[in-house]
Amino acid sequence: MGAKVLERFSAGAPRGSWPAEEYAAARRAQGEPATVVMDLKSDAYLVVIPPRDDD
Repeated sequence: MGAKVLERFSAGAPRGSWPAEEYAAARRAQGEPATVVMDLKSDAYLVVIPPRDDD
């Protein structure tokens, strides 16, 4: 099973704006292992967490 997508952000954010990275950092501060990946097909950044062993 793949990673769980927490949130999607358009890749067209204004220059200097990193909403996906900021969201992932906030989730990491809460203890979740969030990472940002690029979905080329949808041209979006995805904030994901790895699958849990109990899933």
